[in-house]
Amino acid sequence: MIIPTVSRPYEPGLPALGNNQEQYSVHGNGSMAIKLERGDSFHIVNLEGHQKAEIVCFLENGKNDLSALGLKKEHDGKLTKFILNQENESATVVRLKLKKFKIDIKSINQSVLVFSNESLTGSIEKFTAQLNCVCIVSAPGEIDILSEGVPATDLRLIVERAKSRIEGEYILPDPIGDPINEIFIKRQTAIAYEVEEGDYIQVIDVFGRQCSDFTAFDARLLQKGKEVGIDTTNSRYLMGGGSMPGLHSKYFTENHEPLIEVIRDTVGRHDTFGTACTSKFYDDHGYFGHPNCSDNFNYALDSYSVRKRLGWNAINLFYNTSIDANNSIVFDEPYSRPGDYILMKAIKNLVCVTSACPDDIDPANGWNCTDMFVRIYRPNKPFSKGGAYRMKPDAEPKLTKETGFHPRVSKLTENIIDYKGFWLATKYNNNGALQEYEACRERAIILDLSALRKFEILGPDAEELMQRTCTRNIRKLAVGQVVYTAMCYDHGGMIDDGTVFKMTDTNFRWICGDEYCGEWLREKAKEFGLKVWIKSSTDNLHNVSVQGPKSREILKKIVWTPAHQTSLDELGWFRFTIGNLNEINGIPIMVSRTGYTGELGYEIFCHPRHAPEIWDAVMKAGEEFKITPMGLDALDLVRIEAGLIFANYEFDDQTDPFEAGISFTVPLKSKEDDFIGKENLIKRKANPQRTLVGLEIEGNELCGHGDCVHEIGAKAQIGTITSGVKSPILNKMIALCKMDINYSTIDTEVEIGKLDGHQKRIKAKVVRFPFYDPDKSRVKA
Repeated sequence: MIIPTVSRPYEPGLPALGNNQEQYSVHGNGSMAIKLERGDSFHIVNLEGHQKAEIVCFLENGKNDLSALGLKKEHDGKLTKFILNQENESATVVRLKLKKFKIDIKSINQSVLVFSNESLTGSIEKFTAQLNCVCIVSAPGEIDILSEGVPATDLRLIVERAKSRIEGEYILPDPIGDPINEIFIKRQTAIAYEVEEGDYIQVIDVFGRQCSDFTAFDARLLQKGKEVGIDTTNSRYLMGGGSMPGLHSKYFTENHEPLIEVIRDTVGRHDTFGTACTSKFYDDHGYFGHPNCSDNFNYALDSYSVRKRLGWNAINLFYNTSIDANNSIVFDEPYSRPGDYILMKAIKNLVCVTSACPDDIDPANGWNCTDMFVRIYRPNKPFSKGGAYRMKPDAEPKLTKETGFHPRVSKLTENIIDYKGFWLATKYNNNGALQEYEACRERAIILDLSALRKFEILGPDAEELMQRTCTRNIRKLAVGQVVYTAMCYDHGGMIDDGTVFKMTDTNFRWICGDEYCGEWLREKAKEFGLKVWIKSSTDNLHNVSVQGPKSREILKKIVWTPAHQTSLDELGWFRFTIGNLNEINGIPIMVSRTGYTGELGYEIFCHPRHAPEIWDAVMKAGEEFKITPMGLDALDLVRIEAGLIFANYEFDDQTDPFEAGISFTVPLKSKEDDFIGKENLIKRKANPQRTLVGLEIEGNELCGHGDCVHEIGAKAQIGTITSGVKSPILNKMIALCKMDINYSTIDTEVEIGKLDGHQKRIKAKVVRFPFYDPDKSRVKA
């Protein structure tokens, strides 16, 4: 008898390591400390290549001695000391860990460097502990610590323990500060605890896929017999949805008094619609007497004389719910991975209660209830705010970062959002999208776009790689030239659009919106057997866009270029120059004549530590022209008017460049070389199904992304709105639309469906786009 096997889903979000393995990230210009027992070993994986690793080792007696790894001193450890002496959270976490092991970083005096500047992507070095020890692995930049050359990039650390973990044994992430209290919450239970105003509460999902109910009461009022706690319905109403790090981050009482603020969240998916699970929930399913969070809350809060409830109003942390087409709440397994957490700040003295949810009868906890862990911090300075950005489901989370321009931006507005892992402004105080739009069209604006992903393509085969992966003909580029291009998968769908800068004959810079491009380029380089390195440089190269009719006059005042570089006054469209701020010894900058507004404009690139000075210089030079900071809201207005496309709106991996309205990026006749997707793009061009068109809409109702488009009076859908705005300059409602090719002729009349797509229709017609300056006379001026 053959017993059939059961197919299991692929779950890249969960760890695939053995019971004796652990995995850590060592970020570029960062360090990681690990405690090793005799017989333990570790691998260092060079994720991007061209990156050195420095190893420092301490014995149990606190002595800096590499012999525990069978190594001898080669260097003095100055790179690691420099990294650990930085005033940032990453260094603080490692210092606290070393302090726990009674290790003084001042005593570092010996180290070894592994890997070289020629190390390949994915290269590995392995070490084994011959004695009990603590190892520090660092990912330093160039030997010249202040170098702004090839950026430092991440390493991966895989530890193999000599002894496997026993069932139930867990690994906690390192504390983000020095905790004043740590609370273990056993599965299917709840614990109450007190915190003071200003304390931080970190709720950690230890094993992943586990929910935790949380609520809190005003402690001072509770002492007076008044129960005033978190009201999730009011909180959701006031915040416009679930609270998250940033502007809309608080949870309130029924009297609209804030009790806690969400500071960090590495999951980003929680529930505030349902109650904590109840005995009735399990009774109704036939599981009588089953443990439940509401009863557990009652037990945990009994000593505070809190009124018992059959069902508790709570924040259901990590609970993965959504609203279906029937307006009903549905749920599935949580998104949380092992070690994921939410960090909240107490706005008042609080009595809190946290559970490890006992629901094991459905997917709410991945069918397996596990433990939770809570840490309480009372730091000297606030923790930074942020959500978690993951390039892929199995990628390490990266907290939202501040750009180099953030010190200036944050003084001018509180309207800042997490945009692809960076804090960017949506609009500025005393202005708004319309005022900022007007400044861009009539004068000049400055816009922080540092969230764009940058990659350095380095090596003798750099041009070959870009020629094979980009749709444009990269071989035609001259040094100092920029080209806008698409990158496509084999089936012809787009990965991303972006710009290629030719820095030298063997160095290119790819600037795009999607961080996955870097990994994809590395995969292709390996597949083709090319000698090329793809180094992430997003954190080393931040940029502002200076756009508008007066942008050239502003930058002429402050951009100095050497004789062998093109002057700003002579810089052509899609060209760049390298120079300095104001004079020969000024801050090094790169300026490109590029933009995303449909206006004459430039982008200035610099190292993040110089960003505030660049901002100040631009603002001062632009005073006479009333230069205005611009946010993302106004950017959306100008880019839609200019017919410029945006990822996951006008294109995705199911959309080819022809459908996305950028057919000019696929020169099939003039680019004879093969490139990824070419074969299928030829087929798609010969058999088009959809194309991007402009729509002019009657009336004043806004039509936006996802709205359906129909033939006049017909039921069948023929298109989908990708982006829509009211154009200030045209004083009309306009939209970009993916349209069936048979209805894409200019002046074709259509209807846009609202509500369910049929109960309400708005008339529109196909028009020429770009809507604004279709001949691009302004941007080429």
